[in-house]
Parts: sequence; structure tokens; C-alpha cells
Amino acid sequence: MKGFVDAPNYFIELLELGTTLDDVIDNHVYEQNLAEKNAFVVADLGALMRQHVLWKTTMPLVRPFYPVSCNSSPVVIEVLSALGVGFVCANKAETTLVLDHDVPPENIILSGVCKQLSLIKHAAKTGINYLVCENEAELRKIARAHPEAKLLLQVSTEAQVEEASLTIGCSLKSCRHLLEMAKELSVNVVGVTFQVPASCRDPQTYTHALSDARCIFDMAKELGFDMKILDIGGGFSGSEFQLKQVHSIVRPLLEAYFPSASGVSVIAEPGHFFVFSSFTLAVNVIGKKAVYRDLHCSTHDELTPNDAPEFVYYMNDGVYGSFMGKLFGNVITTPSVHKMSLTLDEPVFSSSLWGPSCDPLEQVVEHCLLPELAVGDWLIFSNMGSSGQEGPATLSDTDQPPVYYTISTDDWFEMQETNSVH
Repeated sequence: MKGFVDAPNYFIELLELGTTLDDVIDNHVYEQNLAEKNAFVVADLGALMRQHVLWKTTMPLVRPFYPVSCNSSPVVIEVLSALGVGFVCANKAETTLVLDHDVPPENIILSGVCKQLSLIKHAAKTGINYLVCENEAELRKIARAHPEAKLLLQVSTEAQVEEASLTIGCSLKSCRHLLEMAKELSVNVVGVTFQVPASCRDPQTYTHALSDARCIFDMAKELGFDMKILDIGGGFSGSEFQLKQVHSIVRPLLEAYFPSASGVSVIAEPGHFFVFSSFTLAVNVIGKKAVYRDLHCSTHDELTPNDAPEFVYYMNDGVYGSFMGKLFGNVITTPSVHKMSLTLDEPVFSSSLWGPSCDPLEQVVEHCLLPELAVGDWLIFSNMGSSGQEGPATLSDTDQPPVYYTISTDDWFEMQETNSVH
């Protein structure tokens, strides 16, 4: 695997047969116990590859485009690029990162419904032609700054509006006006994109979205556009069950509305899906407070025989670091206690977990059941790949825990073979 141009400061540990991720975490906990007890992250690149295999076997006709904002780790970009994945970028830093990994501009989509003019000009200069657009003002900017652009029309969906309480994308009714304006401005519209949240449980959402997309393709054809791209968004939680569920819903709809004979390329934006299970965060308990609550739910500082303690723990990482995703609605699951800190048959207590500052927003986990911990104990958070790791949300490089990248020798050789194919 080639190094990252601007930051050749990472290495990947090859795990010999029999060495597990838990062994790696144990080693780093031991090292940190002898040093400053800083938080750290262990990344399993094999998990990233396995998610890619799951995608290719479940949805072989839908090409993935990875949203870089989900996790901008250079190694993640490196691996996904080697696997032939495309990329969705939201700003200049992300496009530069991806281009520096020799990703062809035609494999990059510039997202965002309100882009700065300088970003559009940067896309034109670097040959990134696929841009998302949803409104007249954006269309006029693109026509002026990037006449060679190929637009994907962002269409709103009911589920996205309900979850975000904000309409992102144009309505079906307004699409004709935008298409007519694009024709007038000589801007090429080549496809449609929509978003269905992973939390959506209504299969009719995809039915309506794909039906609307078909209508827009027909409108575009009447106006002389030859649309060839359909982007079904990033509504994939990461679980195999949910992926197969979505596939079972969209497959017959795609066969009906966009059969292979139509020549339409179907793509999607699985971000969380790829990276969530690849990153594990280890944090250290740096503070502790016991709160006692009686049967009438009133709190006090002194213990009585009828009281059960509730513990408040403070960790050396919080929402202004690795848990930044919590501020944007990400659910942080209950951590496990590092096994070297735990004895068998310990009772568990109601607990809450907080970051190191005194900010009231620093609550990472509101309620969970944990054995009583001591200052210096370690907590392990799994599935942290899209909760703020290596992303623009963290405060600065010095605030980010170090990331230790690992991969088994079998996965490494498989990656090299895949890389040689692409």
C-alpha cells in the first residue's frame, strides 16, 4: 500500500495468525498504563474489507461512493480507493485528500446543496465534473463557474424531511423548472440523487423515491437530457440484515423503473456502513462521583441502607474529540470494561459517562449499567468508525487520540490482490 502524500506518519501492523484485535488493545492499554494513560483508537482494516465484500455480494449492481465526511482517515481513503470505491466530497479539503490518492476525478462527486463559488471553481480546475444541485441559485453559480459540470439533481424524500425537520433537495413539482433552467443555461443534468435515512422503517419511502426519480428521468428526456446516473443515497446502517432488507425492497423497483437495458448506472453512498465496525476506541476513567437516590427519587450525598448508588464517570475523551458525532445525533452504545480491570461476578450499577470538560453537552452516555469502576480503569467503545474519528469535527490534531491500524496477514494479501485488479 502506498503512503499518503501529505502525511506519511502512519503504519499498519500486520497481525500474525492467532493474534486478535483484543490482543492489540491489551498491549496498548499496558503501554498506556506505564505512560500517560491517553485514549487511543485501534482500527481493523480487515473489517473495512469485509464490509466491502458484503456490499458487493449483496448489492452487486449498485456501485458504492464513500462520503469522505463520515471518516476522513487517510488509510480508509487508501483502502477504499484500492477496492475501486468512488467518493463523495463536501469541501476542498476532502477533494484534495481524495485526489492525492490518485482517485480519478470521474470517480468523485461534489456534494452539498449550497457550495461556495471558489469550491465550484476548484472542482472545474481539478476536473471534478459531477456536482449535486437542488435549487436555482446553485444552478446559476455552477453555470457561471463550471460550464462542463454534470449535475445530479438532489430530490427530497418524505423520510429525510421528517428526520431532519428540514427539506434538503427539490420537490418533484419544482424539478421541471430546474431542468428547463438548466437547458436554458446549457448545463448538463445527468442524474438524480436522493437520501433515505438508515432509521427509516417504511418500505414505501423507497417506492415513492424511485417512482419520483423515474418521473424526473422522463421529464429530462422530454427536454433533451440523457440521464444515466441514479444515486439512491446513504441509508445503510452497517448491519447485514438491514442491507439485505433494503436490497429486497429496491431490487424489484430498480428492475421495474431502471432495468439494465436502460443503461442507467445505479450508485449509493454507504459511509457509516463501511467504517463503523472498523474503529474501536479505548478511553481512561479520570474521575468518579457517586450519587445516592432513595425510593422517592431524591438525591443526596450520604449513603443510607435503602439506597443504591449511581455513578458518574469522567473520561479523557468526549464530545469535542472522538465522540463529536454525539452532538449530531449519533447514538453512542454502552462500552465494555477492559478485561484487565474486571473481576467475575461484580454487581452492576446505573452509570453515566462524561467527557473531561465541565460543559453540560459533554454527556457521552446518559445511562448504562456498569460494575463500579476506579479512576484509571479503561472503557472500550466498539463501532466508533463514524463517530468523529479523523474527521473535520475534532478540535485539532493534538486533540485526536492516536490511531493504530491493524490487518491480518490473510486480509493484507487479499487486499494486495484486489489492488492489482483495480
